[in-house]
Amino acid sequence: MSTLTAHVFRLPDLGEGLTEAGLVQWLVAVGDTIATDQPIAEVETAKSVVELPSPFAGVVTALHGEAGDTISVGAPVLEVTDAPDAGEAPDAPDASDTPTPTDHEAYRAEERAGSGNVLIGYGTSERRGSGRRRAPVVALSTPSTTAPAARTVAVRSPLVRRLARDLGLDVHTITPTGADGAVTRADVLRAAVDHAVDGVQTPASARTPDSPAPAPAPAPAPAPAPADGTLDGLTVRSRERLSPLRKAVSARLSRSRSEIPEATVWIDVDATRLWDLRREMAEGGDRAPSLTALVARFALIALEEHPVLASRLSDDASEIISFEGVNLGIAADTPRGLLVPVIPSAHALSITQLDDALRELSETARSGTMPPERLRGSTFTLNNYGGLGVDGSAAIINHPDVAILGIGRILERPWVVEGEIVARRIAQLSLVFDHRVCDGGYAASFLRRVVELIEHPLHAFGRV
Repeated sequence: MSTLTAHVFRLPDLGEGLTEAGLVQWLVAVGDTIATDQPIAEVETAKSVVELPSPFAGVVTALHGEAGDTISVGAPVLEVTDAPDAGEAPDAPDASDTPTPTDHEAYRAEERAGSGNVLIGYGTSERRGSGRRRAPVVALSTPSTTAPAARTVAVRSPLVRRLARDLGLDVHTITPTGADGAVTRADVLRAAVDHAVDGVQTPASARTPDSPAPAPAPAPAPAPAPADGTLDGLTVRSRERLSPLRKAVSARLSRSRSEIPEATVWIDVDATRLWDLRREMAEGGDRAPSLTALVARFALIALEEHPVLASRLSDDASEIISFEGVNLGIAADTPRGLLVPVIPSAHALSITQLDDALRELSETARSGTMPPERLRGSTFTLNNYGGLGVDGSAAIINHPDVAILGIGRILERPWVVEGEIVARRIAQLSLVFDHRVCDGGYAASFLRRVVELIEHPLHAFGRV
């Protein structure tokens, strides 16, 4: 009788400088039999909410933590014991999946190429104290003599294996192109396209048949109040730890405030013509672009003439790094908090393309499925806080950007036109900029150019 092997799954290196994750909910329970790569929990990082797959197959013997707890990288998540008399472990790792000393570097390279929600080092190493050791590998059982032998295949990244599963592809049928014979993310996507061309439907998302349906996420349990239940004479209602997202936002905003000598200029703008033009765009059943898309287009035009505001400072603040074009960050208020997804090379997009990109970003950000790579790389940020029902804001620059443009509500207000007071659609624009890269005159020139385009929007379309 063989001895059952116990495995401890520890929270993997999350990458991006993240050292912990919040446990949202368990997807398995003690006593459940799970397969390799089966989602066992939902965790919240500073980037998004992701499912955490198990690198081991077997019977769950222990769960470490409850919903609302924060788990540090390297801390135990759950324990699994090999299932007795289970035959071949479902979806067990191939022998060629055994980690090598260069797996961690290869996985980081894959992550930098954009491999989705990042859980670096997952399934390849386990922390003990300050050192690392290779994770135990679930042994392959001897295949049945009647079953065809599967081609051994290396899948260094569990995210690549997960992507193949979600697309309904068998990794054994995918031709690897990795330098070490491993299947890469590009190989999986190429195979998915080939299947689609052949008329095979490839679902965008699929859950393994034995994966349990996620239970409703319980509310995070508040930390206990002080023993006396009061603080400064008031009864303490509850204490709640900051989520990983709030911690990341706090760190970034604190860095911005401490490092950037910011200044702000603002101006009221008559947006009546833009308001009327947008309404005309919707005539005939066409979908009018959002006001955010229109203002974004005007800001991008103004940035062509004021490129310093879409630049960056070097780490030692000795050089201004200028770019050909703009990666536009869009501040988005979501149920999880403030996110700034990025539209790469936004300067090359038309208003219609900007509008489509903004709608997709908004839906993805609010659903909590925004991949980490889409939350970095901005060179200028736009914040339409008018959507929050406010007129102005002393915004904080989104480091490492050097400027952020904000627009408030567009409201009917009394306005003087040719000596008469009339009702016009007025909004307030504010530009917060890093005073190290330019002075107030340059920033004011940019803002006036945006105002000109908003008040005379046909100029942006090549019509006077």
